[in-house]
Amino acid sequence: MDTHADHTGVTTGTPQPGPRRRTLRAAVAGAVVLAAVAGGAYAAGLGPFARDTGPDPAAGKQARAFLADWAAGRMPSAAGRTTSPGTAERVLDSFTAGLDIDGPELTAGSPAEAGDGAVTVPFTARMPVTGLGTWTYKSELPLREQGDGIWKVDWTLSLVHPRLSDTEKFRLEREETKPPEVTDRQGTTMTGEAYPSLAPLMTRLGGSDGTGSGARGAIRLVDRATGKVERTEATFGARTVRDDGPVRTTLDADWQSAAEKALAAHADGKNAALVALRISDGEILAVANSPSSGFNRALSGTYAPGSTWKVVTSSALLLKDAVAPDDVVDCPKYLTVGKRFQNVELSEHPGATFRKDFTESCNTAFISLRDRLDDGELGDVARTYFGVGQEWHIGAPSYDGSVPVPKDETEKAASMIGQGRVQANPLIMASVTATAVSGTFHQPSLTDGTEDTTDTTPLPKDVVTRLREMLRATVTDGTAKILADLPGEIGAKTGTAEVSDDQDNNGWLVAHRGNVAVACVVEEGVTGGGSAGPVVRGLLAAVPGDPE
Repeated sequence: MDTHADHTGVTTGTPQPGPRRRTLRAAVAGAVVLAAVAGGAYAAGLGPFARDTGPDPAAGKQARAFLADWAAGRMPSAAGRTTSPGTAERVLDSFTAGLDIDGPELTAGSPAEAGDGAVTVPFTARMPVTGLGTWTYKSELPLREQGDGIWKVDWTLSLVHPRLSDTEKFRLEREETKPPEVTDRQGTTMTGEAYPSLAPLMTRLGGSDGTGSGARGAIRLVDRATGKVERTEATFGARTVRDDGPVRTTLDADWQSAAEKALAAHADGKNAALVALRISDGEILAVANSPSSGFNRALSGTYAPGSTWKVVTSSALLLKDAVAPDDVVDCPKYLTVGKRFQNVELSEHPGATFRKDFTESCNTAFISLRDRLDDGELGDVARTYFGVGQEWHIGAPSYDGSVPVPKDETEKAASMIGQGRVQANPLIMASVTATAVSGTFHQPSLTDGTEDTTDTTPLPKDVVTRLREMLRATVTDGTAKILADLPGEIGAKTGTAEVSDDQDNNGWLVAHRGNVAVACVVEEGVTGGGSAGPVVRGLLAAVPGDPE
């Protein structure tokens, strides 16, 4: 049966979250990302690392605030930042609800002067359509300074989507089909009732492109008066229904269950995600999200990875002998590179070795080494050795990371500590950890028969040895001590990533034990050890052995 939903311009009464509390920034982050569901993808050239040049910074700030409110479902607040609040609130409500969009991710680009005193801010919209997939498109916000000196979004339908107009709107069409039977690696049947995080994913499983075989649908552009379809904007799902039996996944029922329970017990109700995979072959053992419904943060989220990215930065430095673990690399409280950077809780470690800088996650020390890498070298290392930014085919939709060449020294400093425009998610960071401790990248996979088009180079053995030693020291003597009393030679790295001025930092932790690598992010978790740490500890404590 086909069902339809469309953008009608009628208010749908979206519940409004309360205001966020403002907190002291614990680690200087890159350009601000506006992502209520993905919690931390950083916009190009904006935010705390931007220089005060070009268009009025107040215009960019207002644009980012508008996108943040829209993404978080705060429609009255978003509309209040426009020149036509009443109309804007009705349209934003009906567009988001009418197309079954759950938790949009809206990422701002660099502002540009548009003439006549106006400013435009481009943005990328990633719109998760419930039960189908993510609709991605680009648009831009026009802004104009008002008589009272306040910048506002100059309201027009086309800012929501370039093709939305007084004569054309969008309609969602669904064709529901029965989801496939899904089994774990041992053939155990897995259901969305028993494993809630898998429910939104099940219809997308199967085939290297992750198109799946369950729910199918499309977003059409239609004439408002006649309903005639003008064009198809996006399609979801497979063209043909799968009829060749259950979808066998690489998941492990025990690890999946433990991952979901760990998030439920230790994420404190915050948005969070976790991925566990086998180091030897990249096979994914668990994918868990909190909440379990809606956007798949674990595989498709776009976050600044914060200090967990120092695994890649350290690899880049060690590859060219730019630093050694016992070299002294001072760790002051602050370091100014166009912008003042600082360490979490304003910590400092005078006369620290590079090993100490890694285990204590010293931002200023890593930033001080930026001149030892060429501008594009960090991205090259991420792509060449870790596969980040290449196209992955894991058997389900995924975001595969981005490490752009820095635009200036300030952004380069930010990228050294996993901020600026560096973007990743738990899938990527679990894979990064697996590659670091084994030396070989294996494209992650969630189902059998996935296509692998990646091309990577193994890390030298001496680099792997040093990385493993530093990861282990982070558990025994550093910021990941929460894992120290668990059995096994566990190595780990914590991370804290700033999101925006009015949000707490995201907390990260990556770890490895035996043949398993794990990555966890907790949105607004403040610190990695304090938020993601208990989740990973809960998982590893519940499943003490390696999977078969």
